[in-house]
Amino acid sequence: MVGARRSHGDVPDLDRIAAAASGDAGGVDPALLGGFLPAVVAATDASRRLRRRELEACAASGRRAAVQGVALRALVDLYLSAAWRLWRDVPEVAAGDAERVRGAALAVLRAADDGVAALVEGFQLARADVIRLQESVKHDVMEALLAGGQLAIEATGPAADIGLTLSGPVAVLVVRRPAGFGGPDTAATPGRLERALQGRHGDAQPLVLIRSGDLVCVFAAPDAAAVQSVRDVVVRELDSQTRAGRDTRSWRGAVSSPRIGAAAVRTSHDEARYALDLADRLGLEQPVVDARDLTIYRVLLQDLPAVHDLVRSTLTPLTRARGGAGHLIETLDAYYATGCVATETAARLNLSVRAVTYRLARVAELIGRDPTDPAERLTLHAAVTAARLLDWPATALEG
Repeated sequence: MVGARRSHGDVPDLDRIAAAASGDAGGVDPALLGGFLPAVVAATDASRRLRRRELEACAASGRRAAVQGVALRALVDLYLSAAWRLWRDVPEVAAGDAERVRGAALAVLRAADDGVAALVEGFQLARADVIRLQESVKHDVMEALLAGGQLAIEATGPAADIGLTLSGPVAVLVVRRPAGFGGPDTAATPGRLERALQGRHGDAQPLVLIRSGDLVCVFAAPDAAAVQSVRDVVVRELDSQTRAGRDTRSWRGAVSSPRIGAAAVRTSHDEARYALDLADRLGLEQPVVDARDLTIYRVLLQDLPAVHDLVRSTLTPLTRARGGAGHLIETLDAYYATGCVATETAARLNLSVRAVTYRLARVAELIGRDPTDPAERLTLHAAVTAARLLDWPATALEG
């Protein structure tokens, strides 16, 4: 029962009003009104405002609603509906007396205004506490998963509590930008990205946090379509934050291969970060690269002494060119990237076709291998790719 009824007939039926207000608000529990209606009736009878303890009761109801997950809009609707439904019965007490009706109206309006203000304040304070607690849990879960081993396994339960199921395939997407994430312009990015993923792809079950300046997203990856959906949302959301007038992206991302189990999250995170490093060295244009697409480059770097020998024995003569080897390496890289089409290479490098063919001829002259010869193409392409990965010639070769 919302409040005790008085025995005389001119008192509104508070239980009926509470039930009707609950219906207006979409079925919000009428018990969240607490002592609001009796307090409004008492304030109206005495032509006063709500007292401190009555306001504190409204704030307590707001806190309870926040913990229960009630939407603030529905909660406010419950209180305002209860107030106007109460007002319909209050004038009966003052029928025929315009001054008393006016006083009663003002008392109800003031009580509703003060009560809802206290209600919202209590709700917001409690909601802030809930969010801080949730963020703390998410942070702890992420750190445990990235620590790997037993800590990751123990995080399986808490991860499920915040919506991330680790019993199926999970992937990790890492996004990096020069200025890092977490500043005034990007602090809210994780929350916006989580809402975007949940809004259109609720099965993604994302965990998004900023860690060491990187944006890290752990998400369910049951199939290729789910991974592509997450990639598309990340590109759209981060591009929408790009400042007006900026022509190029200020960020780059990489997504790992899907793996099963909590203990695999650390491996996926390391893989995505390594893929980011490779994408930076290779100057790849995709906003979010797939680590699986870079497997060949990882294989190439597994035997570093052999890779250094390949670059040294194949490309070192290019350093004798006027201006060094850099512009010739760039030309070879573009030439192979465009399928060995000189016109497309020229367009990519903003050169004339004649300049491109001259550089290719100069390469052939210096190294004794014709870069346009299909028989030489595999060796030269591998050597050029290795040079990009090793940042050669800017970085000296070992040995």
